Amino acid sequence: MSDDIAFVTGASGFVGSAVARLLAAKGYRLRLAVRASSRRDNVEGLGAEIVTADMRDEAALSEAMKGARYLFHVAADYRLWARDPEEIVRNNVLGTRAVMQAAKAADIERIVYTSSVATLKPHEDGTAVDETSRHTEQSAIGAYKRSKLVAERLVEEMVREGLPAIIVNPSTPIGPRDIKPTPTGRIIVEAACGRIPAFVDTGLNLVHVDDVAAGHLLALEKGKIGESYILGGEDVAFRTMVGVIAELSGHKAPTIALPRGPLFPLAYIAEAIARITGKEPFITADALKMAKYHMFFSSAKAERELGYRARPYRDALVDALAWFKHGGMLR
Repeated sequence: MSDDIAFVTGASGFVGSAVARLLAAKGYRLRLAVRASSRRDNVEGLGAEIVTADMRDEAALSEAMKGARYLFHVAADYRLWARDPEEIVRNNVLGTRAVMQAAKAADIERIVYTSSVATLKPHEDGTAVDETSRHTEQSAIGAYKRSKLVAERLVEEMVREGLPAIIVNPSTPIGPRDIKPTPTGRIIVEAACGRIPAFVDTGLNLVHVDDVAAGHLLALEKGKIGESYILGGEDVAFRTMVGVIAELSGHKAPTIALPRGPLFPLAYIAEAIARITGKEPFITADALKMAKYHMFFSSAKAERELGYRARPYRDALVDALAWFKHGGMLR
């Protein structure tokens, strides 16, 4: 138990709310930053102090952080597509800079910064990578990955100047309270409704969002300043993932394997329509480029140094499906 104030950005979101709920359960006093436009469903009943602040508003954040001891910067613009891709980069990079500058001004004692495995470069042979396999701006595919890469490098630079930050790199979180939902959550919903009849040869590392939250707290308690830790679960082929979702949802598993090449024209058409409607397309050219790789990751460092553990990915899918069903999204 602790009476120390933990400040959490992005607390109304998927990962942020999981972090906030765990901190509340551990007895931390919570001060949660949410945007004015954000839904509050995920933070109801936590007994937390809610402050309205955009992650790019350094002055508002500096004021809001006064008296807090710890910071979890979880907020991010998690989109794989936008009409203006550079908006994603600006939000994540400028937002991270503003939050970290505010933390310095508020004399925060320890910071856990939520980066992503998006900053890590997958191996060509599909074997799992660790924290040493780093992307460059040239190798990172898409605005989101590039934004998280640049933001992570910014945090590392500020650590060298005295910022007391630990970096965590979640893989692909799934589970309850995915209210938007995230891009992976959308895949789970579509697969559960029988709307994914085929698959491409790719793979993901799936982890329960509550295990990611537990990894954040372990990083706060045991992490070394300036170090980064992958918070992952199990490496799963995409075909296996959608097959398990189909099984759990009472649908026939897809059996048609599609090559990526012929899908690019569909992606370009989907993106053109999205630029008119403003609705994120289900398939994008960047997603197809990423699908060339099996995005497999090792959490061995976090397990060894933090005592991190993750449950089986199937349990995370069960919890995600139950939550989407309860929310009326599986129609």
